[in-house]
Amino acid sequence: MNVSDFNFELPQELIAQDPLKDRSSSRLLVLDRETGEVEHRGFREIVSYLKKGDCLVLNDTKVIPARLFGVKEDTQAKIEVLLLKRREHDVWETLVKPGKKAKPGTVLLFGDGMLKGTVADVVEEGNRLIQFAYDGIFEEILDRLGQMPLPPYITHQLQDKNRYQTVYAKHEGSAAAPTAGLHFTKELLEQIEQMGVKIARVTLHVGLGTFRPVKVENVLDHHMHSEYYMVEEAAAEMINTTKKQGGRVICVGTTSCRTIESAATEDGMVKAGRGWTEIFIYPGYRFRVLDGLLTNFHLPESTLVMLVSALAGREHVLSAYQEAVRQRYRFFSFGDAMFIK
Repeated sequence: MNVSDFNFELPQELIAQDPLKDRSSSRLLVLDRETGEVEHRGFREIVSYLKKGDCLVLNDTKVIPARLFGVKEDTQAKIEVLLLKRREHDVWETLVKPGKKAKPGTVLLFGDGMLKGTVADVVEEGNRLIQFAYDGIFEEILDRLGQMPLPPYITHQLQDKNRYQTVYAKHEGSAAAPTAGLHFTKELLEQIEQMGVKIARVTLHVGLGTFRPVKVENVLDHHMHSEYYMVEEAAAEMINTTKKQGGRVICVGTTSCRTIESAATEDGMVKAGRGWTEIFIYPGYRFRVLDGLLTNFHLPESTLVMLVSALAGREHVLSAYQEAVRQRYRFFSFGDAMFIK
């Protein structure tokens, strides 16, 4: 199975650069994973595909304004830092540009010294461990100085930080948004709950690896980045009860899918807990918990296209993507949605 098997042609102008004014006004392509048939709907019509007894699984992670612009203390040379993972206290694993200027011992200043960082070590893939020092509360300083870490294919500046957050974002820690959830409004979620659909919230802090290209030719040689997840007792119980009662478990986004599949036991039950996952889902994977997936349209040759292909079949997915291109759907983070039933 080669990475090139998951390639498709995408006109540049179909990459959505800005979020729509109304979150729920996106389009929705519905794919039947058994037949490959597609339907074209509006996102609000997702309610037509949900029914009482189903369980919708949301990833309630919150994106932090993780992109910092500063200077080197000694030369005043400009430098950019992207926070990836909090290792301990005020030590973060980061991506630094230009990396060659960030040797261990280098001191970086942000916001005229409001935040100070010292490069402590160089770790895998050239990432830097940085020890931060400051007066006050780190999160408040980051909110003042940091920018949202938008994906590299989005070139427009985001006017409203909240548009790169879901309306149910709660636990801070992501370097990227779980974008399938960006389509929901609070009103739409309330409507879904009133229908008798249960809503379970889990957490997976999305890392930068989401955007990293697969650099190997053979899919099986790819090593997934690790991401931190949490499944509370109440969410596990809600999902497991749904399965026992014959309801469907429908994940909002590939991150919710990876979370519950990481927490699943062999018999298809979800176990509460927290930890790091490197789960890689590609065709041939047997889903233990998930029955349906609401997701966005993903990059060619990405691990996310491989995940949806594992669920619906590579041919069905690529055919649906070709149809989405023909119908001028909007692609990627701020784009339209797809429901695989």
